[in-house]
Amino acid sequence: MKQRKMGKALNGLVYQLFCIILVFVMLYPFLWLLSSAFKEKGDIFGNLDLIPKKWVFYNFLNGWRGFAGISFATFFKNSFIVTIGSTILSVAGSVFVGYGFSRVRFKGRSFWFACMMMTLMLPAQILMVPQYLLFSRFNWINTYMPLIIPYLGGQAFFIFLCVQFIKGIPRELDESAFVDGCGLYKIFWYIILPLTKSAVITSSIFSFYWRWSDFIGPLLYLKKPRLYTVSVALKLFADPNSITDWGALFAMSVLSLIPDIAVFLFLQKYLVEGISTTGIKG
Repeated sequence: MKQRKMGKALNGLVYQLFCIILVFVMLYPFLWLLSSAFKEKGDIFGNLDLIPKKWVFYNFLNGWRGFAGISFATFFKNSFIVTIGSTILSVAGSVFVGYGFSRVRFKGRSFWFACMMMTLMLPAQILMVPQYLLFSRFNWINTYMPLIIPYLGGQAFFIFLCVQFIKGIPRELDESAFVDGCGLYKIFWYIILPLTKSAVITSSIFSFYWRWSDFIGPLLYLKKPRLYTVSVALKLFADPNSITDWGALFAMSVLSLIPDIAVFLFLQKYLVEGISTTGIKG
């Protein structure tokens, strides 16, 4: 019995050590990036230690100045405009369409739901050329319209998430509201929407992550430097034809991660709840 307990304790210790090593390996790139933001230029690639020999803060000042006379305050503002606008439209459209698929009976519902799910298998690359030609005819190039308006009808993944969540809500609530005189829109607004808070917040978190880190979209449709988002600005900050200020680049990269980290820290409980609840009810 004593040997068995010692064996279990040893297995637990080995497992915890393995987890600690794995976490360190996964976090090392981020820790190195964070450390490099406070290093002098000569120590960034010459010294792989995570603790800088000399802590410097001018990398953030140099990076914040940006380039071409445009500071990173403008790039952050642009990213927030695109991210928040597209997230609101995407989540609002997804929960509304998800309500229609899960609660409203109409002809061809299964067919259209299958078509919507099939769009998940379409690589984004095959849509770039036709979308660019379409938005070019609309004169949307060099505007934020191509990065926001297409999400008005929602996204397939979020629609599926909302459908699975709404299916777990008892229909008796809809029937009671209908008896009291509520129509489909009132049932959605007063009954369904408040009960789908976890799914809505989960979709918002994912949408915020994807839109904030999007690089291809802004690169395709935005040609004026003053309209660039953070992701594009970081890429152009590294100039292959001149000397790149890597310290400033890494400093701005660290700042660009703050919104993602903040959203996750403040809303992580809703993220776990939304995913687990949707999986159980699905």
